[in-house]
Amino acid sequence: MIETPDELKKQTVNKELPLSLRQLERLSWNYWWSWAPDGAATFRDLDPKVWEECEHNPRLLLARTSEYRLAQMATDPTYILRVRRLVERFDEYMIEAQAKQTEWSYDSGTNFNAQNPVAYFCAEYGVHNSIPLYSGGLGMLAGDHLKSASDIGVPLIAVGLLYRYGYFTQRFRRDGWQEEHYGDTHPEELPLHQVKADDGSPLGIEVLIRNRPVRAQVWRADVGQVPLYLLDTNIPENAEIDRLVTGHLYGGDRETRIVQEMLLGIGGIRLLRRLNLEPSVFHLNEGHSAFLTLELAREFIKARGINFTDAAKLVRERCVFTTHTPVAAGNDEFDAELVRQCFGPDYAKELKLSEAEFFALGRVDAANT
Repeated sequence: MIETPDELKKQTVNKELPLSLRQLERLSWNYWWSWAPDGAATFRDLDPKVWEECEHNPRLLLARTSEYRLAQMATDPTYILRVRRLVERFDEYMIEAQAKQTEWSYDSGTNFNAQNPVAYFCAEYGVHNSIPLYSGGLGMLAGDHLKSASDIGVPLIAVGLLYRYGYFTQRFRRDGWQEEHYGDTHPEELPLHQVKADDGSPLGIEVLIRNRPVRAQVWRADVGQVPLYLLDTNIPENAEIDRLVTGHLYGGDRETRIVQEMLLGIGGIRLLRRLNLEPSVFHLNEGHSAFLTLELAREFIKARGINFTDAAKLVRERCVFTTHTPVAAGNDEFDAELVRQCFGPDYAKELKLSEAEFFALGRVDAANT
């Protein structure tokens, strides 16, 4: 029987490797290998055919490489030396990157550190082609940003969404027309750790969306020294439509987009609180995470008993914004009724705003009611 790609992906990724190759297992859990000299080539050369079949996923490569091939490479002195040298460079890299994290500060004089890092928010991350969380330039920029931050030792954590179907891959039919193909992402087959709470249960967050609680579990990808946290609503506790909040990157209609942005912005802040992190600065890369500013304001209002105007000043001091697409088509606009349906009546009240004041925060045309 011929197995389909999805059936092959569902194979277990747990396999005990020969002793001389066992460090490949540890390397496969950190995307550092993807930009390290000889990193990708070392995995590829274990079995080039399988490497292509598994779409350059090192976890699947180790699982699907035959016992014969593993035994063969485990006795190849040249290959063993390459693995050992790669592991040594990885260990040196991680030690140096961690040491550099103590050296950073920014203009206000506030120090970055592990508990007060830069929190980087983006809707897509092009870390590597084996984890389909990107569609193009914005994602590649974000992925490179994480790698650069790791290289120079910036204390940075990243927040995004784990899309079940990612973004489509392009195929061409014989008549020359493009076909879109969405593959199913299986997080247990990727270098992703499910984040756990103190009691060992899956850590989760909750956001009220469309007047019902939407829950998300959390995965972590390690990009050198930088952790990338990914929210995932594809869990049984959610209604079917809410499980698809993290279904497709840039898929669906305007309603899909706004609920994704609520999860990324509001849910992302709530995740940081569950992780007991207090970032020094929040970096919004594009407007997809803009609702995090509302959540920060809500926190200040609740904790200090201040009004929205004063809370907004505090939020402004801690946020920076960068854009990759400075044109109208690259910036989202939502109908007021859609905002009303998705946020419900209570969020504006928690901000101590009337509905009209809440809508005015983002209204493009003040005359448009």
